[in-house]
Amino acid sequence: QVQLVESGGGSVQAGGSLRLSCAASGYTYSSYCMGWFRQTPGKEREGVAVLYNGGLSTYYADFVKGRFTISRDNGKNTLYLQMNSLTPEDTAMYYCAAAGRWGCGGYIGSVFPSSRFGYWGQGTQVTVSS
Repeated sequence: QVQLVESGGGSVQAGGSLRLSCAASGYTYSSYCMGWFRQTPGKEREGVAVLYNGGLSTYYADFVKGRFTISRDNGKNTLYLQMNSLTPEDTAMYYCAAAGRWGCGGYIGSVFPSSRFGYWGQGTQVTVSS
C-alpha cells in the first residue's frame, strides 16, 4: 500500500520561496517515478516536475524551469520540490504523485501525463500574493 503525504505549502509573497515535501511509504519500485503536479479550480491537473526512469531522469514544465528543483532523499523516502521566485501564477493545490511498478514512461511533447500515476497525495495549497 503506497501512501503519499505532502507538507510545506502555505502563503508567500511574490519572489519568495517554499519547499514542499512528500513522505512516501510503501513505495519500493525500482522503476522509480515520482513527481509533483498542480491544479487550480476549473483547470486540469498539470505536471510540474517529475523524477522518472528509475530516478535518473528529470522533467520540468516550461513554466517552472530555472525556478523549481525536484529532489529526493532515499534514506527518508521523501520527495521534495524547492520553489523559488514564486509568482501569483504559481498559486495552486500541489499534489505529490507516484507511478506503479511499470514506471511512467516519459513526457509527451512538453507535458507529463497525470494518467500515468496511480498514487496521489491529498495535496498542499500554495498561495502567492503580489
